[in-house]
Amino acid sequence: MAVPEIVPIAYVPKHRTESIGRYAQGQFLASITYAFPQGFRPDDGWEEHKRLYTVLHTFDAEGEYRDSEIWCVGTWAEQQRNPHGDDSVLTRARIHLAKLLRSLPRRSYTDIAIRPFQLTVDGVLFGLVTGQDEEGSWAELYPDRLFFSSPWDGSYDT
Repeated sequence: MAVPEIVPIAYVPKHRTESIGRYAQGQFLASITYAFPQGFRPDDGWEEHKRLYTVLHTFDAEGEYRDSEIWCVGTWAEQQRNPHGDDSVLTRARIHLAKLLRSLPRRSYTDIAIRPFQLTVDGVLFGLVTGQDEEGSWAELYPDRLFFSSPWDGSYDT
């Protein structure tokens, strides 16, 4: 079965798709995610290359990509040096995500359906990328690494 033109993504509270839904101007998909730049090869010092991002993608009501707000909060190494408290990388990411979500008028958390899109920021791929291999067609959300496939009901694998 081919990738549908508009890929459904199920809202699952307290899981990886807990920050998706609809707002006055369309749909949104938000997350906090670690990522390496494309082409990165693990070696000594990888902790400085693994970056934490706060991400908000917006779409119109038909799932067409509109815009993204992507902010690099810091690195894994910074988080390990200061893992707790108001100034930790993860705490700053959570605060920023909450601020972004509050900015969406008439926000509601629910299933969404979006068209594939992609962009690169800081050498990191963001988007919903589609493809096909010997097992069939698929879509994957980057850099979150959520994998969607048949029966295209919005459920995902990690």
